[in-house]
Amino acid sequence: MKDITFGRFFNPTKGYIDFSEVLNEIFFYFQERPEKFYEVVLGCDSSSQKEPFFPVAIVVLRRGEGGRFFLKKIKYRHRKFYNHQQRILEEVFLSCQMALIIKDRINNEIRGKIPNLKLEFKYIHADVGTNGLTRDMIKEVVGLIKGNGFEAKIKPESFAATIVADRYS
Repeated sequence: MKDITFGRFFNPTKGYIDFSEVLNEIFFYFQERPEKFYEVVLGCDSSSQKEPFFPVAIVVLRRGEGGRFFLKKIKYRHRKFYNHQQRILEEVFLSCQMALIIKDRINNEIRGKIPNLKLEFKYIHADVGTNGLTRDMIKEVVGLIKGNGFEAKIKPESFAATIVADRYS
């Protein structure tokens, strides 16, 4: 299994930073306005080549005040994805894997340092919807997300996958 926290993440303000810096930036963002309500969501998209790359987006929202995002491009060497179903399932798998890691690190390293942190971390955004090629995959994708302990958002509500990650695919 690929260590998806290894390597660089992109943030439009900070540029390329490593995973520990991503966690620090999230912590500082929460700490700036600890009285606010925060939401963390993840989503992934992929390019359409046989050997695609997968931008995984970590989106941190401060309700009513915008947010920040961090993006990790994952590229497999010598692994081909021959159809859109394989790519979509990999997108969801990577989103869930990153979400579990981030959620664990926030719970273990950040929550205790910010008393009364109001944080919702329950959604994974998937690049599937009721129209187009992905409509037959909705149950499978939602089941994979729920099986990892999260709730699914699909198009048109899945902005972390369909807007943030898509912009970098």
